[in-house]
Amino acid sequence: LQFARHIKKSEGQKTPKVELQISIYGVKILDPKTKEVQHNCQLHRISFCADDKTDKRIFTFICKDSESNKHLCYVFDSEKCAEEITLTIGQAFDLAYRKFLESGGKDVETRKQIAGLQKRIQELETENTELRNKVQDLENQLRITQVHASPAGSVTPKSPSTDIFDMVPFSPISPQSSTPTRNGTQPPPVPSRSTEIKRDLFGAEPFDPFSCGAGDFPPDIQSKLDEMQEGFKMGLTLEGTVFCLDPLDSRC
Repeated sequence: LQFARHIKKSEGQKTPKVELQISIYGVKILDPKTKEVQHNCQLHRISFCADDKTDKRIFTFICKDSESNKHLCYVFDSEKCAEEITLTIGQAFDLAYRKFLESGGKDVETRKQIAGLQKRIQELETENTELRNKVQDLENQLRITQVHASPAGSVTPKSPSTDIFDMVPFSPISPQSSTPTRNGTQPPPVPSRSTEIKRDLFGAEPFDPFSCGAGDFPPDIQSKLDEMQEGFKMGLTLEGTVFCLDPLDSRC
């Protein structure tokens, strides 16, 4: 400590200050500003305490750590009152020993149990804090997943061109008009029947015997059809006497 003190002094640094609380239960090392306990050395674990006879500012004590079971040496620079602090720790030992004799040793056992419970409480609080943080992280991840799964405005309105069963209505006139609207645009207007090829209910073109080729019928039937066509061109009707329809082949 003396060597480190000279090094820090040459570098312009200072040894961090601490506050000591000495009682019959032990020595607590606290932060002087926040009063946070940095080390809690129980009195029955302190095995040695002395001040430096060559330097009235330095004193030390050895304490067995409760977790690692190792002996740790604590050294302090006390601003020329090291001997008084050492005597105070000695008086705490005397008072603790007297109390031990008065209680028959029960007080020491009680303090050990209390210290163990305090340690367990601290461990549970730390574990509880970690679990709370994990739960918060899981809730945040679940919230983000739900937002990605159903973004705002993802619901597509039902197309007006479909029926209640989400089916496209049948339209033999204009198959192209059954295409549902996209992006709010209206479908193209349905052309009038006069501009389209005449079709029946099933979309087929009506039978026209005069539009068929010459090779579609036998010669005798084709000659009858030619006579009828010539008669219609001359303005004759079926009721005229120029020609009449003889019974045709049953295949017509």
